[in-house]
Amino acid sequence: MKSIKKNEIHIIKIDDIGTEGEGIGKIDGYTLFVKDALIGDEIEVKVIKTKKSYGYGRLMRIIKPSPYRVTPRCEKARICGGCQLQHLEYSEQLKYKENKVRNLLERVGKIKDFEMLPIIGMEEPYYYRNKAQFPVGMSKEGQIVTGFYAGRTHSIIDTTHCYIQAPVNEILLKVVKAWMQWNHIKTYDEVKHDGLVRHILTRVGKRTGEIMVCLVINGEELPAADDLIRRLKAVEGVVSISYNVNREKNNVILGNKIVNLYGPGYITDYIGEVKFQISALSFYQVNPEQTEVLYGKVLEFAEVDKDKVVWDLYCGIGTISLFLAKKAKFVYGVEIVPQAIADAKVNAEINGIENAAFFVGKAEEVLPEMYQKEKVYADVIVVDPPRKGCDEELLACMVEMRPEKIVYVSCNPGTLARDLRYLEENGFKVEQVQCVDMFGQGVHVETAVLLSRKAQ
Repeated sequence: MKSIKKNEIHIIKIDDIGTEGEGIGKIDGYTLFVKDALIGDEIEVKVIKTKKSYGYGRLMRIIKPSPYRVTPRCEKARICGGCQLQHLEYSEQLKYKENKVRNLLERVGKIKDFEMLPIIGMEEPYYYRNKAQFPVGMSKEGQIVTGFYAGRTHSIIDTTHCYIQAPVNEILLKVVKAWMQWNHIKTYDEVKHDGLVRHILTRVGKRTGEIMVCLVINGEELPAADDLIRRLKAVEGVVSISYNVNREKNNVILGNKIVNLYGPGYITDYIGEVKFQISALSFYQVNPEQTEVLYGKVLEFAEVDKDKVVWDLYCGIGTISLFLAKKAKFVYGVEIVPQAIADAKVNAEINGIENAAFFVGKAEEVLPEMYQKEKVYADVIVVDPPRKGCDEELLACMVEMRPEKIVYVSCNPGTLARDLRYLEENGFKVEQVQCVDMFGQGVHVETAVLLSRKAQ
């Protein structure tokens, strides 16, 4: 293998894409990962970092473009960390995501003999997000900037228009910036840990049109709050204005304290026929149209009826639970965030659903304890964990409970593959895998997997 050194310039052909959307090429057997490069590109690349068997390069010039390369709609797409694939034709984005999941299940999960259903893409892969979290900072020229972080940095790319966010955000950002300038409100400086406004969080109800604006601040009080309320109320759809207190020296966006300034403190929206109440701290899928598609597939996989008891683990505000409760005998939901469980109970009430109960706590603690002490059972278990996947204690309990089916919903194919391998090695069989694209122009993908209990 040829020795490759930092700052060398090479011409390479890209023949693969990595899990984060980076192009992969080789220099005499040495692997190079190159951001913004696509399969089929012939490029000039500068080596910026080297390890023993692989390195990283910066795209300097496209000599011959990939046949799948398109011009991004957003002129800041390459430098912004929000979209990684806007330069890739959408049909190829879908192929990439489906192949990524399949390859990880086969390579990491060692799973074979399963049905990979065709990925379900979006009709319109732009302007689909119902939630945004815009960092706020100051430019070198002393101007307030809002936008998104550049890839793998905390440098803010100043923009008010985003092609994957709700269009109304452009108006909201301009209103908040004007309020800050008029009232001399300082932006947060994460190096010095001073200044006030850290982020602007917005939520937009896709079906209802209701809008929430929440400022994340490095302080206990928000000055000139009445002026902010007056300005935001003038924007059609704004029903909730609040601020979130985060005084920590870390990269976590939200703190635990919400102070409501105007409105009920939440917005409402629908997924299918189910109405949801969504607060600033609630977990709620960011793409409501594709969420309905995903949850429809979960219902199809679960095949619940009035005789079936379901446990929904990592249930959030009860989105999947309430879908299942429409068909099931009873649904139990578990979630670690107390506010989410409070929302779930309210959501059950406003939808007239009485056959659902919700518990606060870690799924890997609540389920084993209730199984051992109260001998609870499940005909179907639905699990939708965070990116880190399931703890082994939870997987072991699920295996011991021996449900007829497990439906695993995942946003991380790597941890999904790891957990499915455990379940396959302990009495369950992966039957069907369905990818749903919730994140057009980005590398992430949601996956629903149906597992059935093996005959013994």
